[in-house]
Amino acid sequence: LRFSCRRGGGSVQAGGSLRLSCTASGLTLPDRAIGWFRQAPDKGREPLSCIGASDGKSYYADSVKGRFTVSRDNAKGTVHLQMNSLRPEDTADYFCIQDRARAYCEGYAFIPSMDDWGQGTLVTVSS
Repeated sequence: LRFSCRRGGGSVQAGGSLRLSCTASGLTLPDRAIGWFRQAPDKGREPLSCIGASDGKSYYADSVKGRFTVSRDNAKGTVHLQMNSLRPEDTADYFCIQDRARAYCEGYAFIPSMDDWGQGTLVTVSS
């Protein structure tokens, strides 16, 4: 299962906000934890957050804690990432992906299957 993240990305000045939305293929969220990752230019993929399937508990990396909020709408097959107080270092491609192994999160990070990476959305934050 892959996510398409075509909505919400764009350019914003530092201190601004964006809301990213990703849609699951088949328009139904899996009964699995879902994570957000990002990849900045010339850097590896960085895990940012995880949200559980049934309990809805969420976890965040220190780099985004207090600024980003993840949510999921199981009925609509969408996952959102509300990003506030954006910084230039938040500039990256953002991706949403499932954790095939678990319905709940064990912290904010997990190792996803290479087959599940879908289309991301670019966020550019200028100073």
